[in-house]
Amino acid sequence: MRFNVSSSIFCSRLQMISRVQSSKNALPILDCVLFSLSDGKLTMTASDSETTMVTTIEVTDVDGEGKFAIESKQLINSVKEISDQPITFLVDPVSYTVEINYQNGKYNLIGRDGNDYPVPNMDEIDEHSIALDAQVVFNGISRCFFATADDELRPQMNGVYFDMTPDNVTFVASDGHKLVRDRFLIQTNEHSAFILPKKPALILKNVLAKAEGEVSISFDERNANIRLADYAVSCRLIEGRYPNYNSVIPNDNPFMVTVDRMAFISALRRVIVFASQSTSLIKLRVDTNTLTVSAQDIDFSSSAEEHIMCDYDGTSMSIGFNGPFLIDVLNSITSTDVILELADPSRAGLITPAIQEDGEDLIMLLMPMMLND
Repeated sequence: MRFNVSSSIFCSRLQMISRVQSSKNALPILDCVLFSLSDGKLTMTASDSETTMVTTIEVTDVDGEGKFAIESKQLINSVKEISDQPITFLVDPVSYTVEINYQNGKYNLIGRDGNDYPVPNMDEIDEHSIALDAQVVFNGISRCFFATADDELRPQMNGVYFDMTPDNVTFVASDGHKLVRDRFLIQTNEHSAFILPKKPALILKNVLAKAEGEVSISFDERNANIRLADYAVSCRLIEGRYPNYNSVIPNDNPFMVTVDRMAFISALRRVIVFASQSTSLIKLRVDTNTLTVSAQDIDFSSSAEEHIMCDYDGTSMSIGFNGPFLIDVLNSITSTDVILELADPSRAGLITPAIQEDGEDLIMLLMPMMLND
């Protein structure tokens, strides 16, 4: 077999799909990437047995067809050092020795028989299917991902929940301390849901950052196949019922504070240096047009306090939050100003953009921490 391919395109696609691979595989061949040459196209596949990613690129000067596999780490480390230029692959279909020729030299590698590589069925699943704009899926996953859990007792919390109704598509994630619900007003023919594990969710987040067009998702109770313009992802879903997220979102929050998001984040980052390392407790006090951010570490007799201008005209109140969690929430919002909706120090606080994106309803919930005073 022989083919030519652009080194830059080949390397970028190879690096992207290799993120699927695990550092410890039950099958040694899963340390490799599968290459399939057919009809003038090169299909590249990487898998960890539960999640598989496939991409196809155009090649030139093709001679022959077939499959072979190469250990991905060595291949990536060698090819990424080649400047942007055409490179030529020569593959012996019997011994699977691979010769890679470039402008100033060549590499010689030992490959494996591609027929030994376990490839799942990447065809569309008949049970449920939906097509969504790539930017919608990217926004939903990227805003929810930080709130996913690592809970062995409740594995349903360890992913991003896709909740689809005829009127909207909602992305949800929660770890019990924080919750994100990002709802898009998109009409669909679906009334279904699934839980996407963290690994394929992170892979999609990275791929979709620069993607355009539509994302096609087909799924059943156990598996999902997701197709983009340049990639396809097949993964095992998290089985089980996701908790009723709507029931934990408080409706009556009389205290509404509007504050500049970046000013709030900057104040938190300065003050959190003085918070207790064991709790990371940040105290917020709201007074008329003033938000006071404070922290103290009793063990080291250190404290900090900072005042921020805000839009608030109501009764003074104080509430405590985990500082890093609060910063994560604010970093996942893109609007200039945010609204804090509070009720009392024992009830969850809601944080929303002051101006929602068109056709989007984003809510972030954060559970409070008990104040010492």
